[in-house]
Parts: sequence; structure tokens; C-alpha cells
Amino acid sequence: MSSFSSIKRALISVSDKRGLVELAKSLESRGVEIYSTGGTRKYLLDHGLDAHEIAVYTGFPEVMDGRVKTLHPKIFGGILARRNVPQDRDSLAEHEILEFDLVVVNLYPFEETIRKPNVTLPEAIEQIDIGGPSLIRAAAKNHVFVTVATSPNQYELIARELGKHGGTSDATRLQLAAECFAETARYDANIANYLTKSVVAETSTVVSPLSMPSSMLIPLQLKSSLRYGENPHQAAALYRLPGNSNASLVDAEQLNGKELSFNNLLDLDSALGIVRCFAKPSAVVVKHNNPCGGASAHKLSFACRKALAGDPLSAFGGVIGFNTTVDVETAEVLCEPGLFIEAIVAPKFLPEAVAVLKTKPKWRDNVRLMQTGPFGPQPLELHYRFLSGGVLVQQSDNQPAINLNWKTVTSVAVAEELWDDIAFGWEMVRHVKSNAIILARDAALVGVGAGQMSRVDSVEIAIEKASDRSNGSILASDAFFPFADSIHRAAKAGIIAIIQPGGSRKDDEVIAACNEHRIPMIFTGQRHFRH
Repeated sequence: MSSFSSIKRALISVSDKRGLVELAKSLESRGVEIYSTGGTRKYLLDHGLDAHEIAVYTGFPEVMDGRVKTLHPKIFGGILARRNVPQDRDSLAEHEILEFDLVVVNLYPFEETIRKPNVTLPEAIEQIDIGGPSLIRAAAKNHVFVTVATSPNQYELIARELGKHGGTSDATRLQLAAECFAETARYDANIANYLTKSVVAETSTVVSPLSMPSSMLIPLQLKSSLRYGENPHQAAALYRLPGNSNASLVDAEQLNGKELSFNNLLDLDSALGIVRCFAKPSAVVVKHNNPCGGASAHKLSFACRKALAGDPLSAFGGVIGFNTTVDVETAEVLCEPGLFIEAIVAPKFLPEAVAVLKTKPKWRDNVRLMQTGPFGPQPLELHYRFLSGGVLVQQSDNQPAINLNWKTVTSVAVAEELWDDIAFGWEMVRHVKSNAIILARDAALVGVGAGQMSRVDSVEIAIEKASDRSNGSILASDAFFPFADSIHRAAKAGIIAIIQPGGSRKDDEVIAACNEHRIPMIFTGQRHFRH
């Protein structure tokens, strides 16, 4: 059976003032003395609440712009003292140390700071809290006697127990202590992760083991529970990684529709990752984490129509991503008969466009509209893949294509008018599961071969998907052709240019096959495997 530990004196120092007045009023009504630091004390006084000043109690002023204010033995002694240990009580009396029964501290907003665009390293470092984590760790360590609160979400529980019992239960103090250590672990992991990213960015020009850190932390914060995972029998949830200052699904605003599913989130994230790579108005249709349609154009509505035409059968029940504002004209394309889309992600939706989308009966309450805000440059991020007993970590393959080393290796030159399609195809193919082949024409996908065990099978599938549209298209391959058979098949389908990394032992045979069929081939020297 739980016993209750009384609260007679509280120390409060918070950066997040939500719920603070209500908590302080509850404490004051129960006769609890409040001690506080400069900014928090002023806030309480401004709201008519009494609070003793920490600096007066310790006899030592806040110094160094507030960097040092609570780091004092008269504070930590009052938190860490074991009330049932005579020597501790003697120390309290000898040094005139007051006992603190409740410590309410939330930490400097480090994560919010690093999410701001263009934040500098010195600005981020100034938001690394030192005293706060020390205070709450001390309180959590001594939770047998001391209650610790690290979030406004915990205030109601504390106030309720204080009102009913004059203090908090053993179970509550243990729960709050566990949440405290989880918070400090996450906070420190945020800092380590941010500094690690800074190191990786500094060494990003060198691909070597030296460019990866010797140890890593992956701080996660629960954003929401999901109905289930990939399948109904799998539990799932969405967690937030720290420091994201760019458009993301985790922080997107949902304007319409049902709750997002695990699979919706995976597909939408793929769509977002693809469309943000293009400068022109672009659209992509994603199904089962692979693009089945995509296009760029001078108007978003044109790009949308061309993307949906890439593989209409596969597009049914997929998701769509846009890289610019969804306008009324684009919304009208999406509302044409026979189309069913699960979700749409874009930097912005015009209110008039949302109204148009809601006129489609099945979409009114169902289609999920995710507004991310403006896209910024893709940051060089780390990509994690979990294994049994470990994690693979790599730099994400999300940086703009470098075409300075592209080389036409055939005797047949590339026609000038094909370069836009070639560049479009090379950008698209890196987002397709390996073995990956895409066919593109007029800056639009017309065929995709994804995830096959042999490259020639991917070529066959892409050509089959494209049908007559393969004639006059370009072909992009994420990795080299090991044999010339795919070239012969491409030529038969009417493909007029090929871009691939090169690097096969049989490159000479592949090039000879292209020359035989008068198909120009470009080597990029860069592979885009995506397993």
C-alpha cells in the first residue's frame, strides 16, 4: 500500500511556463513555500504569487548571464538529503540547509532551438542546460522523499494528490523519477545527436569510417500511437527525432482526413523525399514505397496529370506528393472520376483547393491532406536500418545529383533535347527499390521496374508498364548493366538514350551493344542502390 510524502517546500525553475500559475496556486493554497530563480520568480510575482529568491537563500547571486544560479550546496543538499538518515539531518542543521520536497524544472529549449532555420552552433550551445538536468536528476535519485516534475503534463497529477493527501504517493514519485531520467537521457541524446550531425557535416566530403562517429544515441520522443503497423497484428507508434528544421511528415499539419496509418506514413515520406528533389513544379505517385508515377512541368496541374498517367492501375489507392502549393486547378485534376488516393502531401494547400477536394464524396472525410510548410535544402542526414542486435548507419542518399563527371561513352552523341529527360530519369531512379529501372519521356515516368532480383527482369517490367510509351523514352538504371541483354531489349522497345553508373567488367560489351543500336549511353560514375 502506498504511503504519501508531504510537500512543504518547492523549488521551481522553468523555461516552459504552461500550467505554472495553476500549479503554484495549488501549492500556495496548501501552504507550500516556493523558491524560485530570476525569470520564473518574476513570472510568479507578476501573477500575484509569492516566491522566495534562490539567490537570497543561497547568499550567492546569479552570475554569468544566469549560467550559474542553482549550482549550490544549499540547493543540492536540500534535495539530496535522506530524511531518515541522522547524519544527513545533522548536515542540514549544521549548514542551515532547507529541505526541498518538490522540484519543478523543465530544461532549456535546446531541441526547439536547433529546429530553427540557420541556427548556429554557438546559439545551440547556449541552450544546453547544465543546472536543470542536475536538479531533476538529484530529485529523481532521492525520489523516496522528493517529487520531481519535468513537464507541465505532470502538474495535474501532483496537484490532485497534494489536494487529497497533502503529498505524493510512493508510486507517483517513482513514476515521475523514471520519466525524469528518460527526459534527461533524451535531452542529452538530442545534444549528442546534434553535435554528431555537425561532425558528419564537417567530414561529409570524405567517405570513410572516420566520417562516422564512434558511438551514437538515437533520441526519440513519442508523437502518436498508431492503430497498427504494416499489418493489423503489429503494434506501432510514431516517434520524433530531434533537430529537424525542414519540412517533415512528423511536424506536418493535417488539414483533412482520417488518422494516418503506418503504411501511409511510409509512402508519404517517400513521396516527400522524391518531390523535394525537383526545382520545377512536380508530382509523384507512390505505392508500396515505390514511385509508380512522377512528372515535372511548368504548372503543377500539368505535372499532376502526367504523374497520374504513368501507371493509372497502380496509382489507385496510392499517395501523391507535390513540391509546391496545391491550387484549384490541381485539385480539379485530382477530383476527376475513377481516381482514389489515400493521402496527399504538399508544402501548402490553398483553402480553395481544399474546398474543391472536399466536394468529392469519398474524399470529404477520408483523404488525408498533409501540409508540411516550405521545403528547404535537404540536410545531410544519417539514415538508420535496424538489424537483429544492431543498427546500420549511413549518410542518406539525398543530396543533389553531381553531373560534372557524367560522360557519354558511346560513339553516338546525346541529342540536346534529351538532357532534361535524362536528368529527370536519373533523379527518379534513385528513389526506386533495387534493382531499379525507370523509363521517362517528356519529364514524366512512363515505366518502372522495381525490386527485382535480376536487372533484365526490371527492364522487362518497366517496358511492359510503359507499353507503347517506351518508344522514344530514355532509360535510367540505378547500377551498372552486367550484360548486354538489357540493351538489346531496350532497343527493341524503342528506347533512345540510357543513363547508368557504369563500372561493370562487361562495360565494353554494353557500350558496343548501344553503338550497334545507335543508342547514346551516359556513365555517371555514381550508383544509387536502394535496398
